[in-house]
Amino acid sequence: MGRDVARELPWVLTLSDEHRLLFRERGHLLAASLLQHLDATQSEGAAHHLKEASVSAGEYGRIAAGLDLSLSQTIEGFLRFRAPFHHELAVAARRRGFDAAETTDVLESAERAMDRLLVATMTGHSVATGRRRRGLALTDDEHPDRTT
Repeated sequence: MGRDVARELPWVLTLSDEHRLLFRERGHLLAASLLQHLDATQSEGAAHHLKEASVSAGEYGRIAAGLDLSLSQTIEGFLRFRAPFHHELAVAARRRGFDAAETTDVLESAERAMDRLLVATMTGHSVATGRRRRGLALTDDEHPDRTT
């Protein structure tokens, strides 16, 4: 883990290597689905991939809650993923020779999708936290030591 992450998100140091790997894997799944959403040429395919990404984002939130991370910490982790994703998207647009209008369209689409994923992350966290407060057992998706 880089020093920048440890400095910006000191709570990450409290996570085990296994839990950091779990978040990294969820982030890769989320990014792959998001890229498929942005690359889709038909609205049905785009919607399908955005739904997949939303499910992964919700799982991220539930897992974070299962690790007793606060909603603020969960959002910090999500935002840590968001910034480099947008940067890489801009680099890819330049590499593909997109003009300014095409690049703007892609970045705006990504921003709208990321907003939806952030809400899914927050919802996943809130649902899991609510279950725990009511004394209900965590589901397999919510339990950080069980992966699907």
